[in-house]
Amino acid sequence: MAKQHKSDADGNQKLKRKDYEKELRRLQAELCQLQEWVKHTGRRIIIVFEGRDGAGKGGTIKAITERVSPRVFRVVALPAPSDREKTQMYLQRYIQNFPAAGEIVIFDRSWYNRAGVEYVMGFCSKEEHDRFLDLCPLFEKYLVEGGILLFKFWLEVSNEEQERRFEARIRDPLRQWKLSSMDLPSRVRWYDYSRARDLMMETTDTAESPWHIVRSDDKKRARLNCISHLLDLIPYKKVPREKIKLPKRSTKGEYDDQATLRGRKFVPEQY
Repeated sequence: MAKQHKSDADGNQKLKRKDYEKELRRLQAELCQLQEWVKHTGRRIIIVFEGRDGAGKGGTIKAITERVSPRVFRVVALPAPSDREKTQMYLQRYIQNFPAAGEIVIFDRSWYNRAGVEYVMGFCSKEEHDRFLDLCPLFEKYLVEGGILLFKFWLEVSNEEQERRFEARIRDPLRQWKLSSMDLPSRVRWYDYSRARDLMMETTDTAESPWHIVRSDDKKRARLNCISHLLDLIPYKKVPREKIKLPKRSTKGEYDDQATLRGRKFVPEQY
């Protein structure tokens, strides 16, 4: 692991950006090897990311997917259900996004919306919430027994850090898009969300599909810890690849292919 350097206000040692990027690049290279293994073996993997608003889910998912193929690592971030989807079975719109052979699907929020925001904000009834908590472990056991590798990560951010991140979003026009209609109410209902989290963990932290909790006040460390642990959880192996040799350009039919572009509309070169 990279060296640690200066301490922050809480006395924790900070990770230099250079060291963070070096370690992230090493882990991303491992993710590329995982990708080849998944394609080679036809495995199906689901990774669920949950946590409070501002916990760092998006940044962690971006760190995972930055250097891999979107055709293998597919990110699913569903919007609020439509009127039609509200009449479907609750899990229906999630199931249709599940992986086929050789795919990894990352849910940026998942069916656990029912255990969190829907329950806290009153978008579902207590009976619907209770039924979800009863059936969810059975549903996930069915997935695992069917051959899907299921990994669930909960990013745990502190009250103080969430407040700081929300304030930063309010002040920074480049971050204001991150503020959703649920963010500000989530600040008011901090303890409601805590109790909802506790209920969720109590019933869905099972042997077949346990929760892996990542402390996320330090974004850099959270990303590295999460990716490293994910790689440890999956029994992947390096897949041998054929050596690639770049073929020479054929001269058959050769002509001045740049001359034919003269007079076309080119983008002005301002930089």
